[in-house]
Amino acid sequence: MSSLQALCSGLPLQPLPENRGRWAGVPHAPVRTPGLSPAEEQLALRNALRYFPLDVQELLAPEFAQELRLYGHIYMYRFCPDMKMRAYPIDQYPCRTRAAAAIMHMIMNNLDPAVAQFPQELVTYGGNGQVFSNWAQFWLTMSYLSQMTEEQTLVMYSGHPLGLFPSSPQAPRLVITNGMVIPNYSSRTEYEKLFAMGVTMYGQMTAGSYCYIGPQGIVHGTVLTVLNAGRRYLGVKDLSGKVFVTSGLGGMSGAQAKAAVIVGCIGVIAEVDKAALMKRHEQGWLMEVTDSLDHCIERLREARKRKEVLSLGYHGNVVDLWERLVHELDTTGELLVDLGSDQTSCHNPFNGGYYPVQLGFAEAQSLMASDPAAFKDLVQESLRRQVSAINRLAKENFFFWDYGNAFLLEAQRAGADVEKKGANKTEFRYPSYVQHIMGDIFSLGFGPFRWVCASGDPQDLAVTDKLATSVLEEAISVGVNPAVKLQYMDNIRWIREATKHQLVVGSQARILYSDQKGRVAIAVAFNQAIARGKIKAPVVLSRDHHDVSGTDSPFRETSNIYDGSAFCADMAVQNFVGDAFRGATWVALHNGGGVGWGEVINGGFGLVLDGTQEAEQKAKMMLSWDVSNGVARRCWSGNRKAYEIICQTMQDNKDLVVTLPHEVADERMLQQALRP
Repeated sequence: MSSLQALCSGLPLQPLPENRGRWAGVPHAPVRTPGLSPAEEQLALRNALRYFPLDVQELLAPEFAQELRLYGHIYMYRFCPDMKMRAYPIDQYPCRTRAAAAIMHMIMNNLDPAVAQFPQELVTYGGNGQVFSNWAQFWLTMSYLSQMTEEQTLVMYSGHPLGLFPSSPQAPRLVITNGMVIPNYSSRTEYEKLFAMGVTMYGQMTAGSYCYIGPQGIVHGTVLTVLNAGRRYLGVKDLSGKVFVTSGLGGMSGAQAKAAVIVGCIGVIAEVDKAALMKRHEQGWLMEVTDSLDHCIERLREARKRKEVLSLGYHGNVVDLWERLVHELDTTGELLVDLGSDQTSCHNPFNGGYYPVQLGFAEAQSLMASDPAAFKDLVQESLRRQVSAINRLAKENFFFWDYGNAFLLEAQRAGADVEKKGANKTEFRYPSYVQHIMGDIFSLGFGPFRWVCASGDPQDLAVTDKLATSVLEEAISVGVNPAVKLQYMDNIRWIREATKHQLVVGSQARILYSDQKGRVAIAVAFNQAIARGKIKAPVVLSRDHHDVSGTDSPFRETSNIYDGSAFCADMAVQNFVGDAFRGATWVALHNGGGVGWGEVINGGFGLVLDGTQEAEQKAKMMLSWDVSNGVARRCWSGNRKAYEIICQTMQDNKDLVVTLPHEVADERMLQQALRP
């Protein structure tokens, strides 16, 4: 068993660790099919071997070559540590700076088997959201972090630790970029090759930025989404007896079952991978499981009649479930579903993100590796069938939305009937959850703010929960506008119920949706509590990249921006740069995330609160920018709510000066001006 000291001592070469290959009993990433030429295969092997001295290359070369042939990538299984991966208390890491220890805490949480989707392949979530490209990179990164001083910055190129470079105490300790491929070469095909060659990486969002907090992060977003969907589509505040059908129980999608219980509805979630389904059941996130479609429908009917709160996992393909719901409607006249979505990893549909209904799970994995073209055809046929069933149900009082996983985008590419007549290219027959449900929240400056108690002590988390609740309650008592008050109230309820629902998986973390004022006030309260010893160790502030300012994604985060700039990425890049020089402990900028490679630019940060005055000043400066950037952008695109928020923010902070757009005259004037 390795120790943290050994883990931080560089690559284990004398002696080499035993090659135990892929572990049994652990979920593994699907086999990749990068289609490398012989010259590219040689380059992939050369790139992997350059991490090792000559005296071990002869032994490792055939081993790595076999991994490339068998799995489509060189993960370096021999170097997967035998130490239990988890977020150890910050004081246990052998480091010269608290910032480095906090980063190690976050990295090891992302690779904890209780958290990570495919831990031995270094995938945290989303089917291909990598923390590193191979295990050599992990060992080197941990070694660099243990050596790092307050006058050095570690630079990461798509999983590869380039090295420690001189900087200043005010600079970030870590700067990460993932997938920064030249735009003309940022295609899915090129990505598969570049990843196999070990030169780029898909970091998803918080996988490659070391800020994932387990499925709790998406639970809160899903709770807010389903609650607001009920308000908007069904006109109800009470979701008891209402049925929400969706798919996916793997990485982030595993949150859907817990969210259904929290909002008080009946959630039916299909999952083809039994291991993923049973993992959620054993964690207590999924109440019941069945592999019988007949029993699934019978149980759904029963729960609906009794208005039970239920999360039911169906071990099978969601297309079968949707088609059965259509059959029930057509034969009995009974509509058994009210709300629906999809959380398969459709950003990666042909490499394990979406499984076609025509094949069983094992058959599909085999075909994916042996005949990628045939597999792609089946996936696209399956998408067409799924959309056809959804379209039939939507003729009744049933409402479907895209959950930002590229489901409708890939369905459109497959030829499914998802067109919205007269719409722009970011709109489909069904809205994305940002367009109809969560977009207004972003415009108000609310997004998924989160923190991690680096002590690993649940008591510290309890203290932060109380502090955050009191901050929001105080804000309400002082007076806020009704829309902001509603969001604060939803989040106070969320925190109060969080402990009851056992949301912590991995690190002692919490998430809530907050605006700029709330985030800054919470950060200040935490920092002062650390200074007074009420919180025993530093707290890491972060957020999902899926936030007000963090992501430019025309089919998700910026899908409700209609001035033509939805396909521009200035906001996310400026956010990354601005966070870096305003006090972030580390920053990350990624290609891809959520909707997929080449479809998104997004970034995130980590900020360590240690109780010092300097940390408080950094938090105030950085968090203010991290929210107001996106609100100002939405204001300029014509969003009235964002306009009001940015005007209020300028009144509160005289150093903020934003160009405000003027209203443009009506359509008739524009048409007349453009008439030949």
